[in-house]
Amino acid sequence: MDRREIAALLAYIGRLDPRTIRTDQGEARDQLAQWHELLGDVPMATPHGWDVRVAARQHIRTSPYQILPADVARPWESYRRDRLARHSDPTPSVDPDDQAAWTAELAGNRRAVAAGTAQPAQARAITSGRDGVDPKLEARLREIGSCIPPAARAALAPYRPARAAREAAVAQGMPDALSVRCEWCLAQPGEPCRRRRIGPDGGARGTAPRATPHPGRLDLATAQQAQHTEQAQQPALA
Repeated sequence: MDRREIAALLAYIGRLDPRTIRTDQGEARDQLAQWHELLGDVPMATPHGWDVRVAARQHIRTSPYQILPADVARPWESYRRDRLARHSDPTPSVDPDDQAAWTAELAGNRRAVAAGTAQPAQARAITSGRDGVDPKLEARLREIGSCIPPAARAALAPYRPARAAREAAVAQGMPDALSVRCEWCLAQPGEPCRRRRIGPDGGARGTAPRATPHPGRLDLATAQQAQHTEQAQQPALA
């Protein structure tokens, strides 16, 4: 805001809270100079939601204390932080090999967003909705069925034996043993079973992960799957 806008803001505030009015010419000049010094970089209004008069009116409505420049600057800084937090830098349109131009465009976009002259650019999720989804992307997702392509999954299998055994069992229609807690090694759902060696004192010795679940855990998962199947069939039988 320039000095003329600051004067208009002080006149507006004076109508709402007469305590801020300075009748002495020297005091009024000093007040104008102080507010301009502290709020010179705060705009009067922006095209996207900021209005300094709204911030001033909100303070006067909710606080018994006389308004200060900081009571306007704080909402402005919160407005800037919120907009930058919702902004995802779009890819600059300039040549990526031109580092100076690339950085300048990124910085310029951020300044425009923070100043309220441009809307934050939102990062679009690839599957956030049906409208606008790339048909090629949908076809690719249907083809691989997972974020990990089958070839990559097969290459990773030797390094993830527990996960590979779990996926193979599920693919064959067998129960997912890792969906339940193991009563022997106390592995939580989703975690592989671990070898427990019992020492002479009765304490566990060694907890190396197993490639296959403990038999009791598999039995528990089988029983749970059978129970769920029976419950699903009951309405049909009734």
